Amino acid sequence: MKALITGFTGQVGSQMADFLLENTDYEVIGMMRWQEPMDNIYHLSDRINKNDRINVYYADLNDYSSIQKLFETHRPDVIFHLAAQSFPKTSFDIPIETLQTNIIGTANILENIRALKQKDGYDPVVHVCSSSEVYGRAKVGVKLNEETPFHGASPYSISKIGTDYLGRFYGEAYGIKTYVTRMGTHSGPRRSDVFFESTVAKQIALIEAGLQEPIIKVGNLSSVRTFQDCRDAIRAYYLLSVESAKGNVPCGEAFNIAGEEAFKLPEVIEILLGFSTRDDITVQEDAARLRPIDADYQMFDNTKIKSFINWKPEIPARKMFEDLLNHWRDEIKKGRIPLNR
Repeated sequence: MKALITGFTGQVGSQMADFLLENTDYEVIGMMRWQEPMDNIYHLSDRINKNDRINVYYADLNDYSSIQKLFETHRPDVIFHLAAQSFPKTSFDIPIETLQTNIIGTANILENIRALKQKDGYDPVVHVCSSSEVYGRAKVGVKLNEETPFHGASPYSISKIGTDYLGRFYGEAYGIKTYVTRMGTHSGPRRSDVFFESTVAKQIALIEAGLQEPIIKVGNLSSVRTFQDCRDAIRAYYLLSVESAKGNVPCGEAFNIAGEEAFKLPEVIEILLGFSTRDDITVQEDAARLRPIDADYQMFDNTKIKSFINWKPEIPARKMFEDLLNHWRDEIKKGRIPLNR
């Protein structure tokens, strides 16, 4: 078996590679652009250099010919399509790039697979990673299931609505073994610092190291969200791919994957501060961190996915938050001082 991971250098992609190398005998192809940061995959460098069940392929979602060459050359059995412009706040600044990368980039992958399937029967399993952000500004008190109407609350969420529909369309129209996931807020080690809980953890680590005054700057704290560890979500991704290969998942089917522990954002700050070695840290709102519109309530129904696979979140949220803080402490000890953003 050969697995392709797009977005290989991100938190989810790199941990997907770790999971497959540790728990399967798959050959792994990590797709990345040549100029991407290597921080999340340095630990795999020796295996990559030795071609020990993992290698890197340089391509770009927005370059159809590079995607075409990848599929014609390697023909992976399963594709975990995780690459995206994935930062909701950033999408307000670069809406066109976000739409281009996430919608057209996904179409480039699926169209190449469709063409090869029509040509000679190429028939891989394709995981299309959507997002819980497709639900946008959900009504307070409503538990989101897969039939809840979409309500885009950012250019990012709108781009993921397009991605979501593409995954379903190519499954239903062409019989490609696609399945779509809408993952709720996920975190843990390697989480980018553009996301709320990670930027809080990063700032605490910087304060502990004497690199920032003891003030945490934050944006909107009115959100209520479920949290889950990324490593739990990756396990669900893999289990769905196995069932899809067996024909047990209808082509184009969509699944919520979310944690079952919910927190108000001030509670997240309180938990992270509870792990800190400092007791003098204060919190301050920063207008630059506010979005024009926010998805401020997201609670999920995991019933559907549990009817297809034997899965539930196993890593407690508090453990996830502690691991995230330790990740940033380790990064700073290595001299990798993150930008103040």
